[in-house]
Amino acid sequence: MLRWITAGESHGPALVATLDGLPAGITCTTQTITQALARRRLGYGRGARQRFEQDVVHILSGIRHGTTLGSPIAVTIENTEWPKWETVMSADPVDPDALLVNAGTGDEREVARNKRLTRPRPGHADLPGMLSYGHEDARNILERASARETAARVALGAIAEEYLRQVAGIELVSHVVAVGDRYVGSTTLPTPRETQALDESPVRTLDPQAEQEFTEAIDKAQGNGDTIGGIAEVIAYNVPIGIGTHVSADQRLDTQLAGALMSIQSVKAVEIGDGFLQARMPGSTAHDEIVHADDGHLTRTSNHAGGIEGGTSNGQPIIVRAGFKPISTVPHALRTVDMANGEDAQALHQRSDTCQVVPGAVIAQAMVALVMARALQSHAGGNSLEECRRNLRAYMAAIEARA
Repeated sequence: MLRWITAGESHGPALVATLDGLPAGITCTTQTITQALARRRLGYGRGARQRFEQDVVHILSGIRHGTTLGSPIAVTIENTEWPKWETVMSADPVDPDALLVNAGTGDEREVARNKRLTRPRPGHADLPGMLSYGHEDARNILERASARETAARVALGAIAEEYLRQVAGIELVSHVVAVGDRYVGSTTLPTPRETQALDESPVRTLDPQAEQEFTEAIDKAQGNGDTIGGIAEVIAYNVPIGIGTHVSADQRLDTQLAGALMSIQSVKAVEIGDGFLQARMPGSTAHDEIVHADDGHLTRTSNHAGGIEGGTSNGQPIIVRAGFKPISTVPHALRTVDMANGEDAQALHQRSDTCQVVPGAVIAQAMVALVMARALQSHAGGNSLEECRRNLRAYMAAIEARA
């Protein structure tokens, strides 16, 4: 079974990611991961942090000479800003006086780097985390809860995408379908071949009108000292029928996808296929009728289900969406309470983006890749790439004989 885990804090020395369960023989290099991380840094409305923090990738284990070994893969992503944070984020005890002095120069967020954070920020994990884990300093919460952690997921997702492509020809693509109340007008789905064009769009869309409206919405939010959310969509092509299961609730493909997407920081809603629209349709039009294609095999007249029925892929493209709330770190500081003295206060505004939906699409794609890779193993598991391919060919031959 494919398993993954990440570790590390936002301003710690590095993020760590491990992926266990991939077969031997998958082609993957440091460049594969670096390119995926570069895509995560793109997007209109990003903050200054993306300009000065670099992702330095090291593969520690599980890959040799560009090929997976079948053993656990371990990856680190260095924090190039670590020297600035070495005192406040030290794993070992430090002189308490060192945490009382101002750090850096400039505005409050730089000067107060070393000092204890006692004003929890609305919308973040600060307050519930402080209370649940017994911390008096919100930094002990926000460092792990930060979306910086998703860089580790994107690194693992890039490896998972190689597994999907090399074993089954499954390819993924992601794009932005809404920013605030502005939506993409086109109903044409992008294809993996258009990934470069999406990367080149500042708001990750192929719709010129939507691109203009999205950037205007972000500019307006930034001008008002505010933040703005949006919706990202991920499409998986060439997914064989039968990936997932109907027999175990926690192993349903839609269960796993929804959980993985909801685990992304700032995601507050997940939709599969036509989702909420389908809930408003009559049953006679909401479902995807089964017909014979010209080649005699079975196909569908539509894809309202987003490629999943009964927790199982049905051979159509899998379409999932994630709704990202506006970033919680709002330049127009929100009201809070100082936990050190119980007095009313304003939340500290840390450096942040205006809109995170563009990198959110890349992160969502990584999570879909990890879930799809794990689900594919139930039909194409094996110790090597060639064994996985043989197993999948045998399974698909049985399917094609019947449908």
